[in-house]
Amino acid sequence: MSQSPAPRPPGTIRVGSIAGSDVLVSSSWFVVAALIAVLMAPVVEQTQPGLGALKYVAGVAFAVLLYGSVLLHEASHALMAQRLGLPVGAITLHFLGGMTTIEGEARRPRDEFLVAVVGPITSIAVGGVALLLTGVLPGGLVLLAAQGLAGANLLVGVLNLVPGLPLDGGRVLRAGVWGLTGSPRRGTVVAGWGGRVAAVAALAWPLAQEALFDTRPDIVDWALAFMVSVFLWTGATSAMTTAAIRARLPRLVARDLARRSLAVPSDLPLAEAVRRAQEAEAGGIITTTPAGAPVGVVSEAALMATPEDRRPWIATATVARTLVEGLTLPAGLTGEDLVRAIGLHPASEYLLVEDDGSVFGVLVTDDVERAFSAGRSAD
Repeated sequence: MSQSPAPRPPGTIRVGSIAGSDVLVSSSWFVVAALIAVLMAPVVEQTQPGLGALKYVAGVAFAVLLYGSVLLHEASHALMAQRLGLPVGAITLHFLGGMTTIEGEARRPRDEFLVAVVGPITSIAVGGVALLLTGVLPGGLVLLAAQGLAGANLLVGVLNLVPGLPLDGGRVLRAGVWGLTGSPRRGTVVAGWGGRVAAVAALAWPLAQEALFDTRPDIVDWALAFMVSVFLWTGATSAMTTAAIRARLPRLVARDLARRSLAVPSDLPLAEAVRRAQEAEAGGIITTTPAGAPVGVVSEAALMATPEDRRPWIATATVARTLVEGLTLPAGLTGEDLVRAIGLHPASEYLLVEDDGSVFGVLVTDDVERAFSAGRSAD
C-alpha cells in the first residue's frame, strides 16, 4: 500500500527532490532574492554597464546560483544520513540558508560526526573550486559570480564549523563530547551552550566591527546580527530541550505500563463485561470472535460515556475500537520506538502482544503521558 505524501510545511514550495527527499523553498527565500538583487545591482552595473533593469535579473540569478550551492551543502547531509541508515525528511531552503530534516538520532558518535562535517566540507570544496575558476575566467559577470560564490561558500563552510548548535560545528562538538563521555545528552548540552555563546557573540559583532575595523555599523548590520543571534539561541535551546526529553524516553516501557486485560465475546452485554473486569481486577477489556481471536479494544472514554442503565442492553463491541493496523503493538516497545508507534497511529488504547502473538495487555495513552510527566517531575 502506498503512503500518502507528508504534508508540506505552510509557506513552502516544492521544487523537486534529491534521493527521495523533497526540496522545499520557503517564501522567505524570495525576500532574500530581492534583497540580493538590490544589493548586487550597483556592482553588476559597474562590472557590466548599460544593462538597465537587467542588472536586477543578474542579481536574482546570482541568488539562485548561491542557493544552489546551499542545496549541495544540505544534500550532502541528506545523502550521508541515508547512507548511515537514518531516515531523511525534506530539505528546506530559507532566509538564513538551508535545513535538512533528519528523522531519528545517530546511533554512534562517529555517525553524528560524519553527517555534520560533510556539509561544511562540501561548502569549502565548492568555494575552493569557484576560487580556482576566478583565475581562468576572462571577466565580466561570470567572473563576478565565481568570486561571489567562492567568498560566500568559504565563509559558510568556516562559520558552520563554529562549535555551537544548531550549526554543523555544534554537532561535531556534540559527537566529540559524546565519544569522550558516552553520553549523547551531555554532548548536546555542551554544544547547546556553545550555540548560546555564539548567539551572544553574533549580537555583539557590530560593536566588535566598530572596535576592530573602525567601521560604524548601520541598521542593516544590527538587524542581521539580531536575526542570526535569535536563530542560534533558539536553535541551541531547542536542541537542549529535545535532549532532555529524549533522556526521559528510555523510562517508557510498554510492558511496564500495560494494564491487565480481560477478553470477552464481542456480543457480551457491556454491564456483564464490566462486572467480569472488576472481578478480575482488569484495567482493559478486549473483545474477541467466537474462536477467541481479539478484534477490538474497549474505549475507556466511550465506556464512561455510556449510562449504567443502558449497559445491560448493548453489546461490548459497541464501545470497542476495531483493531485496525497500528493498534496492535509489541509488548517489548520502549522509549522513542514506543512514542513513534503511538504517534503514527494515534488512539486512546492499544493491544500489546508478545512475539508469539499472545495477548499481553492493554496500553492506555493516558498512562504513557502520566509516566512521561512523572519522569519530567523527577528530573
